[in-house]
Amino acid sequence: MNILIRAHSGLRYVVLALLIAAVFAAYSNWQKSKEGDSKIYSFALIATHIQLLIGLALYFISPKVNFDQIGEKLFRFYSIEHIFMMLIAIVLITYGRVRSRKAIGSDKHRTILYFYAMALIIIIVAIPWPFRNLGAGWF
Repeated sequence: MNILIRAHSGLRYVVLALLIAAVFAAYSNWQKSKEGDSKIYSFALIATHIQLLIGLALYFISPKVNFDQIGEKLFRFYSIEHIFMMLIAIVLITYGRVRSRKAIGSDKHRTILYFYAMALIIIIVAIPWPFRNLGAGWF
């Protein structure tokens, strides 16, 4: 379990970096009215889905997920808030990527920009940062 926790915690920075890079690339490509696609969009999608798989494994084995003590901040966050916000973010990323493949011209980049940016905001809010006192560290 410790390996999964470390992998999930470390991969968050990779996911954040890829999403930020994808948002900036999408904005730049949209402003330049560039045709074509950027591989960074796919890399961000793949990294978030890998993070989802590790997170789901942790969800089912973690002692922090406890519905009996849902009134406590820590258990409520990991049992409900974290998982649902992350699922919404991953759905947005996936939907945005699928929708962008069907778009024509610079609309492709605008679609990525909107959906990935919304997902990035949700992910930043849903991460158990150390200053939120939720029992998580920086890594």
